[in-house]
Amino acid sequence: MPNVKIPAIGGHPKNIIFLTADAWGVLPPVSKLTREQTMYHFITGYTAKVAGTEVGVKDPEETFSACFGQAFLPLHPYVYADLLAKKMEEHSVNVWLVNTGWTGGRYGVGKRMSLRQTRAIVDAIHDGSLEQADYKTTPVFNLRIPTQVKGVPDEILNPKNTWQDKAAYDEQVKKLAQKFVNNFKKFEDKVPKSVLERGGPTFNF
Repeated sequence: MPNVKIPAIGGHPKNIIFLTADAWGVLPPVSKLTREQTMYHFITGYTAKVAGTEVGVKDPEETFSACFGQAFLPLHPYVYADLLAKKMEEHSVNVWLVNTGWTGGRYGVGKRMSLRQTRAIVDAIHDGSLEQADYKTTPVFNLRIPTQVKGVPDEILNPKNTWQDKAAYDEQVKKLAQKFVNNFKKFEDKVPKSVLERGGPTFNF
């Protein structure tokens, strides 16, 4: 039959994108995740509930849903994170964390990430140019962020640059990091120490 693929099985992806909407304005618009970070952020499943997208929500609320679908998991989230990491390595897959939330400040202060710029980021992921970019690492969350992305102003790639009050940014990063740490405690008994040490936030709370 024309227009039918037999067998109806696709290939393996070259890129996997984790989407988050950070209402606190501290996560970068895009970061390239390591194996341990992929497992950590997959298990964490962080995003935020905001007014207009969730019934009854007036102020933003962080929310964590393991593997971005906790209600549907019959097994411990680490089982799925470990499988993802193995497939990621087996097929040389890049994993990216793309933040479509706020920049320049938290919800109510900053502004939402530009859809045009998010599209430019996704285009750069798929055309391979972002894989070849130069990277630097952010403090606390230890995320690798590109120094340049075509179609995206350089200054927004590091979220701290977009905040007028740098001290307020540093404080908000720590607050969000603490929420990540608190949430992850319920998974620690079955997650390897390497994922905890190299995947999540690292600083003295």
